[in-house]
Amino acid sequence: MGRINQHIISLLVSMLLINLLGCATVYNSASMNDPNWAPAFPKVADNSQTNPGAIFNPGSAQMLFQDKKAHRIGDIITIVLTESTNASKNADTELDKESNLNLSEVSLLGNTTVGFSGGNASLAGTATTDRSFKAETDSKQSNNLQGTISVTVHQVYPNGNLAIKGEKWIALNQGSEFIRVAGIIRPEDISKDNQIASTKIANAYISYGGKGALAEVNEEGWASRFFNSGWWPF
Repeated sequence: MGRINQHIISLLVSMLLINLLGCATVYNSASMNDPNWAPAFPKVADNSQTNPGAIFNPGSAQMLFQDKKAHRIGDIITIVLTESTNASKNADTELDKESNLNLSEVSLLGNTTVGFSGGNASLAGTATTDRSFKAETDSKQSNNLQGTISVTVHQVYPNGNLAIKGEKWIALNQGSEFIRVAGIIRPEDISKDNQIASTKIANAYISYGGKGALAEVNEEGWASRFFNSGWWPF
């Protein structure tokens, strides 16, 4: 039994360490100098094929009746955040199982009892098992995100759609907050003042979080995260 208990304790400690490492990775993943969220810069134009004496230059031309909208890699576009979500979920599960087992006396060589240790002992018996499980959950969540963030165009697709990505960091006295936005937009959805609503971003990734003392106070402790996570076997 001692060896089995040691194996169980070792398994629980290993699961705890894995859970802690996973939580630490998620929490510390945000970084202000993350190269994956660095702005995109336009490609350097090749002037060897241009005629400096020409009146029209397609690289920098601006039509008279065309708005100045983002359409090239490195161009800046403003995202208007208008996110509002409400979710509610209820679940009620109840399972019951009852089993009865009756074993009558066994007849052996005409006798209904079999002797054990010099006496007669009956093999008749009754076993009853009753199992029940009941779970009830009620979850509600509401989010509201308003504001603006300017991002850059990272890729132009053959059909004209633009892949955008960018972040905004705000340093406060007790920490910092950040907003990250990425996705795909259509040039037709960009307004004349070079803005687009966040609800018109396809494959949108919008993240809002913080780091520092205030964020750590609002974070659940590592022991509570372990016992409330799926790693806890009970």
